Amino acid sequence: MRNVNKIAVLLLLSICGGTLTVSSAMAEEKCPIDKRQSKAVGEGAAKKVQKSFEAYTNGQIDQAIAILLEANAKNDFDKAYVARMLGNFYAEKGKMDTAIKYLKQAVEADILGGTDHAATMRLYADLLLQEKKFKEAIPYYYKWMDFTCKADSQMYRRIGIAHSELKQWDKVIEVADKGLSLAEAPDKGLYQMKLTAYFNQKKYKNAVGVLEVMVPLFPSDGRLWVQLAQFYLMIENYDKSLATYDLAYRNGFLDSAGNITRLAQLMAQKGAPYQAAKIYQKHMKSGMIAEDAKSFDILAGFFQNAKEFKQAAEYYGKAAAINNDGKTYLKQGRLLSLDEQYSAAIPVLEKAIAVGIDNPGEANFELALAHLSLKQYKSAYNRAVLAANDKKTEKSAKSYISYIKEKARMHDIAL
Repeated sequence: MRNVNKIAVLLLLSICGGTLTVSSAMAEEKCPIDKRQSKAVGEGAAKKVQKSFEAYTNGQIDQAIAILLEANAKNDFDKAYVARMLGNFYAEKGKMDTAIKYLKQAVEADILGGTDHAATMRLYADLLLQEKKFKEAIPYYYKWMDFTCKADSQMYRRIGIAHSELKQWDKVIEVADKGLSLAEAPDKGLYQMKLTAYFNQKKYKNAVGVLEVMVPLFPSDGRLWVQLAQFYLMIENYDKSLATYDLAYRNGFLDSAGNITRLAQLMAQKGAPYQAAKIYQKHMKSGMIAEDAKSFDILAGFFQNAKEFKQAAEYYGKAAAINNDGKTYLKQGRLLSLDEQYSAAIPVLEKAIAVGIDNPGEANFELALAHLSLKQYKSAYNRAVLAANDKKTEKSAKSYISYIKEKARMHDIAL
């Protein structure tokens, strides 16, 4: 035996929503729901209805349905009443198409008592929404509000869901605003719905306005902080984006490699590349950011912008070693030379040539300068000659060849 009447619970839930507000205009005259009096089922169908209800309360839902299908409902009211019960039973069984068919009959008859008709109309709209019949669901939510004289924020949320699925973004914004005006407490779902609508319309400044309201209302929701920072990026307000990312980071809301990377990139862009490097390095060591070639290259770039050439060269070396990439070895060699580590730079630059780069002259020219700094004039000359054979470095290399020759002559070194 069941301890509760599941039909009663279902119907109770179907007429419950969020905050209900009766408009002053509606309150002036009697509401349709109040005008509609409850009636009893006719004698011909009453026995079947009672027997079906008893079977249902005993957990025999299939039997309850079978009994109702045999009910001899002769007048419109009895037919609507039986259809309503069948709709509820089939919904509980998960046979939504059949449930919708019977609930539609009950609703369109428009003859049930006030409370019953309202509950049936609400359940019918909910099932239509659930079964993705969005266009059909919308008018029944409005009919429910008209019939009950109740303006309900949750009804507007459901209407908004339907309009969202239909990609009717202007209507989404309209009903979201209506729902928000009725809600006693801030409704995150309605705000999010409005945000999504503006995003899909590419109205990013409007989306920022929504998020600027949401973040103070829901400050513990880290996703909103990140969304706001991202939208600031989209409208190219980099200062606000950085400030928002920074606040989100300090509050522990940045929990992905992508978010840490964006924070670090903005810091570097705004004149703090060393701080960017340290934050990025910290989260690489923690495991949040993968230690792969791309990450090492990004970290090296931060250190390079901060003029920390030794550390930049170290991470370019790690990136190059993973992919055996000549271009990255060239970056490493250049930075080692800038850091006056000429002896360390030479084998790295030679490796860049060995594994392959588009313009070997670039590495040969750097090698010429490194050998020159070490007063290795013959090697410097040979590399400068090779660099002069590359169109990209021809002019620069030729300008150094005469200088190297003079230095060699001064030190009595044969080239």
